Amino acid sequence: QVQLVESGGGWVQTGGSLRLSCLASMSIRDVNSMNWYRQRPGGQRELVAAVLKSGTTTYADAVKGRFTASRDNVLDMAYLQMNNLKPEDTATYYCNAPVGWRGTEPVVFLASWDKGTQVTVSS
Repeated sequence: QVQLVESGGGWVQTGGSLRLSCLASMSIRDVNSMNWYRQRPGGQRELVAAVLKSGTTTYADAVKGRFTASRDNVLDMAYLQMNNLKPEDTATYYCNAPVGWRGTEPVVFLASWDKGTQVTVSS
């Protein structure tokens, strides 16, 4: 079973930075999109950023200009650099890759959802 293990979360003040890492237990070279998601307290899991195997990135409007997603297909790692953090960024962050869709909705993912990494931003 594929595992994706996130790390790098923590507590920071508003305006601070964190770099999240995601280590895959398999090669991600042929994984089309490595995505970062977050789930805020009381909220649904939401897509934050995606990085394609080409290196192309897309971001949710709420994080554009502050977050940068990247991947290393040799080390089988994905990263999320988060700058100018805000209290509303407080969430548990997960990485995963959609591999099956129902229409345009991803319904099958590369790995099961694990505990993620907690990011807490204080005001």
